Amino acid sequence: MSPMLNPVHLVLGEDEFLAERATAAIIDKVSPAAELATLKASEITAGELAMATSPSLFAEERIVVVEKVELAGKEPTEILLKAAVHPAPGITLIIKHSGGGRQKAMVPKFSKVAHVHKVDPLREEDRHTWVANEFRRHGQRPTPDVVAALLESVGSDLRELASAVEQLVADTEGELTVSSVRAYYSGVAEVSGFDIAEQAVAGRVDKALASTRRALQLGLSPVAVAAALATKVGDIAKVYNTRGNPNQLAGALNMHPFAVKKAMQMARSWSGEAVSDAVIIVAELDAAVKGQGGDKEFALEDAVRRIAQLAR
Repeated sequence: MSPMLNPVHLVLGEDEFLAERATAAIIDKVSPAAELATLKASEITAGELAMATSPSLFAEERIVVVEKVELAGKEPTEILLKAAVHPAPGITLIIKHSGGGRQKAMVPKFSKVAHVHKVDPLREEDRHTWVANEFRRHGQRPTPDVVAALLESVGSDLRELASAVEQLVADTEGELTVSSVRAYYSGVAEVSGFDIAEQAVAGRVDKALASTRRALQLGLSPVAVAAALATKVGDIAKVYNTRGNPNQLAGALNMHPFAVKKAMQMARSWSGEAVSDAVIIVAELDAAVKGQGGDKEFALEDAVRRIAQLAR
């Protein structure tokens, strides 16, 4: 971690997507390899928070993300402020606060000791500039009419716009034009669940997420994508500790020889622990998409992201 980097950060505002992006940027700048703990301030006890923000016994670098601070109780909030004023050595503290809620009065106190990252919802007049900058993140400099065409086609949700920009840049050869935007959104081929699953188990996080969001926009069932993920992860689990000729192994594994060969190649980038974690994730996802609690689309995106990160 750079000695100039403030170890305390306040991600302040109500836009969840911008807050996620700001948090990820902080983590990448500090150290993607640091131990990461994510806590919900509304669900953690004062004692647990004090322990999480105390110095590490092994002097390991840690990042502690505390979410939903606006909903926290008085005692945990006071402990969090104390940790922010006197951060423990080796700890980067990321405080996420909407700016409202019952702990609204604490915002100025946190702001005094933290580097503040504003993540307020964009005004309508700022959305065009934001989309243009999003294209620049991917090495494109679109004309204003291209940006306008994308906004008309996709809408105002920043998460969907970011996904659309990424997908459009990846799938368009040559210069981006209004015609190419119109053509893409009037007749794009449907993304299959197995395309998403392959990208996820290959560790292509951004592409897997972009494909997932596009598939959901096109009406693909979360159940279908979850089933494809379960199949791909299951194939890797079957072959993980297997050696030999795929043609000879196919019968015993009840798989096609080509599928065995492909799964064996994919399994090389996985650890045993990661395979076990992925099996648990797809089991939890199966329950979620079949109506056993929570937002199905959020559960799917979260599972795709976690599986792709395990494969890296």
